[in-house]
Amino acid sequence: MSIVQNRRAFHDYFIEERYEAGLTLEGWEVKSIRAGRAQINESYVLLHNDELWLVGAHISPLTAASTHITPDPTRSRKLLMHAEEIRRLIGKVEQRGYTLIPLDLHYRKGRIKLEFGLARGKLKHDKRASERDREWQREKQRLLRSR
Repeated sequence: MSIVQNRRAFHDYFIEERYEAGLTLEGWEVKSIRAGRAQINESYVLLHNDELWLVGAHISPLTAASTHITPDPTRSRKLLMHAEEIRRLIGKVEQRGYTLIPLDLHYRKGRIKLEFGLARGKLKHDKRASERDREWQREKQRLLRSR
């Protein structure tokens, strides 16, 4: 079950491969995510010291959050994957032009997981071509329905 999606990623990037990872979250973050108060639109995944970090994701704290903690909505959160998978990813990301982009925050067996993709940036003419193809598919469906 999807919690939040990053639709902008498919507009700005070619997604080559998809991966799934767990997140290290605090209690108030889990409650906020379950309440639907998360955004991953302007976030990205960073490789640092053979670890994956989710940077720029915004999880708004609930108003009923505990008084003895000060929540930081945009803190970096560690992603949990097997070391072998991370090593494989490091080799791919170090190639020219590749980055890791969060695509979807969802539940898997009661746990909150992040799906991210190995992506290559689109140029302006690529975005126009994608838009043209999408418009043509829409028009084609409209013509088939009218018959």
